[in-house]
Amino acid sequence: MDGQYGDSTRSVTASATLGIAGAPVSTPPVPASAYHLSADESAPQDVYGRSSNPTWRHLESALATLEGATAALSFSSGMAAITSVLRVLATPGKRLVVPADGYYQVRAYALESLVPQGVEVVTASASEMCDAAEHADVVLAETPVNPTLDVVDLHRLALTCRSRGATLVVDNTTPTPFGQQPLSLGADLVVASATKALAGHGDVLAGYAAGCHADLMAAVERERLLSGAILGPFEAWLVLRSLGSAGLRFERQCHNALAVAVMLRAHPAVRSVRYPGLPEDPSHEVASRQMRRFGGLVSIELADAAAVHDLASRSALLVAATSFGGIHSSVDRRARWGDPVSDGFARLSLGIEDTDDLVADIDHALQRASR
Repeated sequence: MDGQYGDSTRSVTASATLGIAGAPVSTPPVPASAYHLSADESAPQDVYGRSSNPTWRHLESALATLEGATAALSFSSGMAAITSVLRVLATPGKRLVVPADGYYQVRAYALESLVPQGVEVVTASASEMCDAAEHADVVLAETPVNPTLDVVDLHRLALTCRSRGATLVVDNTTPTPFGQQPLSLGADLVVASATKALAGHGDVLAGYAAGCHADLMAAVERERLLSGAILGPFEAWLVLRSLGSAGLRFERQCHNALAVAVMLRAHPAVRSVRYPGLPEDPSHEVASRQMRRFGGLVSIELADAAAVHDLASRSALLVAATSFGGIHSSVDRRARWGDPVSDGFARLSLGIEDTDDLVADIDHALQRASR
């Protein structure tokens, strides 16, 4: 029956506690660094806060369920999850492909930390990713790409990696497990920042890796233990608490994103709009095959940097912020962070405000900014 549930039901059931009489309905955090040890040293037990925590386990079980994985591991941030996975997979002498147009800190880590260790790093755009995978040992793909929202054909990429014997890791931050299931499309591992839409309230940093290969997950867990890139129990509880409403929030965010994208594509102040849910978007055909929902991000190009700042200052609802996926709608001029985009390129993250209010507010702010 679980496979037939909708997103909100999946969110609630994944984050809920078992129906044990006398147990709290909502799981409380367990802020422990040390535990009482059993005399039976062979028995599974919590022993130290860097190696295990009951709140982690509940969160990781929920994340695995949502991603369609057999296991998940929580981390202190999305980058902590990605770098831990890359340290396991991208060993000296191997060729690693990373997005040329995705999250810029992933490229920076690969080039600054892995290349000096003897890893060959190749950067490839979304359109180049499948070809680049033909000569790779490890491929890290991000789709839809942040911030341009180009889409990688995951089925084709997975087939290419499989024929090569390469390991495919997919960053699922932008679409979330409610919008896309990379493991079902052939990925070996999913990584993501739970800071964004899953936590959704702008008050916690968290990341995770999820997969179905026991040996690979065990190696990543060992790396987490040794590197100490753990999620604090209170932070784990914040994410777990938020998961119950994540499906509902994401549904509204996707609805708002489509409505705003439709308005923006005809606005005279907007030079271009990217949203995979628009029928005319270059990525729509591929996105329609592999995504259940098209996400809460819309990318636009305005005249220049000043136009983006004017939009932020004249809007009553858009918050100028660099993260995304929260309950508040936000705008971020991406060139300021070094992304290879124009000065007037902006990423909009649509929140859960009423749709008509958002559309009217952004339209009005753009009209004022273009005068």
